[in-house]
Amino acid sequence: MDPNSGKVKLINRLGREELQKRLENEKFKRTTVSFYKYVKLQNPTEVRDSLFEKWNNLDCLGRIYVAKEGINAQMSVPAHNWIKFESHLRSFPEFKDVPFKIAVEDDGKSFIKLQIKVRKQIVADGLSEDQYDVTNVGNHLSANEWNKAIDEGATVVDIRNHYESEIGHFKNSLLPVSETFKEELPEVLEMLKGKENDKVLLYCTGGVRCEKTSSYLKHHGFKDVNQLHGGIIDYARQIKAQGLENKFKGKNFVFDDRLGERISDEVISHCHQCGAVCDTHVNCANKKCNLLFIQCSACASKLNGCCGDDCHTYFLAKPEEKELLDQKLIFKRGKRFYRAVGVM
Repeated sequence: MDPNSGKVKLINRLGREELQKRLENEKFKRTTVSFYKYVKLQNPTEVRDSLFEKWNNLDCLGRIYVAKEGINAQMSVPAHNWIKFESHLRSFPEFKDVPFKIAVEDDGKSFIKLQIKVRKQIVADGLSEDQYDVTNVGNHLSANEWNKAIDEGATVVDIRNHYESEIGHFKNSLLPVSETFKEELPEVLEMLKGKENDKVLLYCTGGVRCEKTSSYLKHHGFKDVNQLHGGIIDYARQIKAQGLENKFKGKNFVFDDRLGERISDEVISHCHQCGAVCDTHVNCANKKCNLLFIQCSACASKLNGCCGDDCHTYFLAKPEEKELLDQKLIFKRGKRFYRAVGVM
């Protein structure tokens, strides 16, 4: 119960182990879907509560952000409840035409719980409202149009973080080295300096970051801004359905428990520990660290899934030994990745 409002809080209080076990015991199939919509919402909290109450009853799982500027969602929906889920979402006038992006590789185990949060923005960018206008965005290109534009020599920019593009990207793309979208926007602007009159192509996972970036670039005087419709997720669907050439190399990083879905057979990255060819992201087995990094099977076996010697020592320690190590070791929990090969 919320002491301020007197209402029951709509949240999931079960622990990770219990949630994981429940998911593993499910006998039905799930569909992993992502979607977003920039639209003005007068009461994001009210929308959030309505979505949570209905989707929780439908056994939906996922991570959804709601803000005054719209919605951004990555979800896992039971196949037998898909029609009810879609009907409820589209019952909101603001979301009646939201396009869905269905996962390329999907075992239904992408999320373990339902989280719907009210945020200031659906994608944190650090911009003030006078630096962009989401009603003035770039042209949306189909996979076929995108391929043609690349062949004609357009400038291609990856609007994702370094740890995403590291395992997969379009050939000859400009690849920012930022770790957050907020850091990336000014970096992209600097990378494109002098190209204000050129044809610029933007791509990201599902399209939501490109939408904001295209508006940002147009605000800064770029004339011919274009974005990949539906992002990498829908690009993969389109090239398969239409028999088009696949110009994406490697894996598409996704923000769920899968951490990636393969778009092409190429492996373009390397294990952060030994340098072997590898594109498998993992989180450090030491939960106090939880570092996201790339690890091959040999290093995973050698270090029990840990990112380095300190974490491996802590992971293998007995409870009483952990108490002493807690006083000596500082784990950088929450850091996304590290560039240097080696231990922490």
